[in-house]
Amino acid sequence: MLELAVGSTAVSLAILLAAFMGGTCFGSLLLPRVVAPRFHPLRAYALIELGIGACGILALLWMPVVGGYGRGMAAAACLIPPTVLMGATLPALARAARGVSWLGFLYGVNIAGAVAGCLLAGFYLLREFDVATATYVAMGINLAMAAMAGVGASGSAPSQSRFFGNQPAALASGTAVYFAIALSGFCALAAEAIWTRLLGLLFGASVYAFAVILAVFLAGLGMGSGMGAALAKRVNRPGIALGWCQLLAAAAIAWTAFNLDASLPYWPVNPAISSNIWFNFQLDVVRAVWALLPATLLWGASFPLALAAAASKEQDPAQLMAGVYAANTFGAIVGALGASLLLIAWVGSQRAQQILVASSMVAGLLLLRSWKFAAAVVPAGLLIYSVPPVAKPLIAYGRYAATWVGKSDIVYAREGLNSAVAVASFANGAVTFHVAGKIQASNVPRDMRLQRMLGHLTTLPNAHPSSVLVIGCGAGITAGAVSIDPRVERETIVEIERLVPEVAARYFREPNFDVLDNPKVRVRIDDGRHYLMASSERFDGITIDPLDPWVKGAANLYTEEFLEAMKQHLNPGGVVTMYIQLFETDLEAVKSSVATFFAVFPNGTIWGNPYNGQGHDMVLMGQVEPLRIDLDEMEQRVGYRGGDSRIAQSLAEIGMNSPVDLFATYASRRPDLAEWLRNAPINRDRNLRMQYLAGLGLNLDDAAAIYAGMLRLRRFPEDLFASAEGRVESLRRAMGAER
Repeated sequence: MLELAVGSTAVSLAILLAAFMGGTCFGSLLLPRVVAPRFHPLRAYALIELGIGACGILALLWMPVVGGYGRGMAAAACLIPPTVLMGATLPALARAARGVSWLGFLYGVNIAGAVAGCLLAGFYLLREFDVATATYVAMGINLAMAAMAGVGASGSAPSQSRFFGNQPAALASGTAVYFAIALSGFCALAAEAIWTRLLGLLFGASVYAFAVILAVFLAGLGMGSGMGAALAKRVNRPGIALGWCQLLAAAAIAWTAFNLDASLPYWPVNPAISSNIWFNFQLDVVRAVWALLPATLLWGASFPLALAAAASKEQDPAQLMAGVYAANTFGAIVGALGASLLLIAWVGSQRAQQILVASSMVAGLLLLRSWKFAAAVVPAGLLIYSVPPVAKPLIAYGRYAATWVGKSDIVYAREGLNSAVAVASFANGAVTFHVAGKIQASNVPRDMRLQRMLGHLTTLPNAHPSSVLVIGCGAGITAGAVSIDPRVERETIVEIERLVPEVAARYFREPNFDVLDNPKVRVRIDDGRHYLMASSERFDGITIDPLDPWVKGAANLYTEEFLEAMKQHLNPGGVVTMYIQLFETDLEAVKSSVATFFAVFPNGTIWGNPYNGQGHDMVLMGQVEPLRIDLDEMEQRVGYRGGDSRIAQSLAEIGMNSPVDLFATYASRRPDLAEWLRNAPINRDRNLRMQYLAGLGLNLDDAAAIYAGMLRLRRFPEDLFASAEGRVESLRRAMGAER
């Protein structure tokens, strides 16, 4: 919900994560200081749950208005109140526990609930309903827990338990324990940030893939916590056990790094073999468990062992839980922010994971504190050295990495702050541009045609396209097509990943007309949605080429609310064009995107980009006023008669030798598709319906059937085109239409 308001950049998401985890950290420390031990712990818990439920409902009201404030303020206003209460829940319940080991079990059960919540929301509530329904369900659970705790409190006396910790001789240094558990949290959340990005490449970055990754990660922590709690009851020196957990975690980090960077990308797996995506989800679970389970089990076990090692005689259990939890969470905040904002972009995943191996070794040796363990320096060095670089095919081809090995020369591959970027060249001269494990642009004919169409359909039908906004730079080919229109005076390119325009300028200078060195072009590094929503500038044209619709976050750019925002940022006579993918999606997702577009731009039109005579992808074009295209005027704007037109050159390079060829790609409009779009779900901010529909169809290739179904309903638009020189008849013949 907050991504819609503050953007999806790594910086924005890091701020949200810091606010969320910072709130829980502060809440855990606050509870023992403001709630007296004599106050019934279940009654305190009931009040906290009521507060969380109330905050959840208020969040539904806050979200639409926070976008106008600073990103940090928005995150704080929405996240800190409920997360402070969430952080207070474990210390509150700790006072009802009977023994240190029970605190570990309590933590494990809490994580088990997190796994259930993650899967319930990701695979059902958000897919079938929307964020409001998911929030109401969460609030219902809060109220149910409050009621149960209230009943429990009324039937029992207040607990004022004190823990008798280990004997002084068995205690590890309290400072060392807290420092070690902080380092454990640092490693866990830094690793989660790194591994989620790598697994997102391997599985495909759909909402379902991220739900699977998070669920497996949390499940490992939960199971490990249960194992650690059981172990804490049986060992006399839990600090030593905690130290060994950290040493073993260093080996487990190296294990996961090897699998994600150098093994799993080459497993002989073709995800498109089955059209049933649920089989892919099963495979994803197996691969995630194989890679993540060892490390997550050890991090989960570390928490109850740290509780046992830090416990002292006659200690308030809430204070113990709060201290250990806060130390662990503080380390987690540093790890998550450090990995997301610094390590991945600065040194890459390989070096970042090597730092995590070393950090975990330091935590273990700090607790073991014996000269004998100095010998661990050698195996530590070997573990660090064993972390391999990320496989280039994974960065370039993502989930299809194994099927593309050896078929191209990957001449550039690098991880950026927000996305991984790659460029591949082929023996036939083709050059492909990759973002987030997907080919997003290339110089092959079908891609060039689509990219040039987006640019030219934005400026040519516009009487005065002096200012144009391009959301999504890609290889810069669309932006280049816009820039060569002599009537364009200012062009703004908004791109979320800084590496993208740098690579486009280096490898696609010729097909993009050197757009990134054009003096009338400015580049802004930001989330495209956030940039537009926060801007007061108006444009004569806006063109947008998002990532594939099944990629998490792409649906943010297809919502009714965002389309309405684009409409409000248009000058009179302005034009909006948008890319729509027909492959790796399903019919319902395509209908959703088209219906949503027509809901905002009822005068909109669809323009096809078929491949081998069949559907592949298309462009939606919208404007406030009814569209009227004078083909004779288009001939003048293209400049064929002058003989030296860059627009004419651009169109000729994609097989279009006249405006008639360009506008013969007309595919349909709203009146023709009224029945086809009946009951199509509208993609809105509150449901992001398209990404959930498309995420179930990313193994499908129904583009030909979807496009053919649309063309069967197409009628020649008599009122759309005009010509005094007979070009309408030429267009009719080119479209294969009859009177």
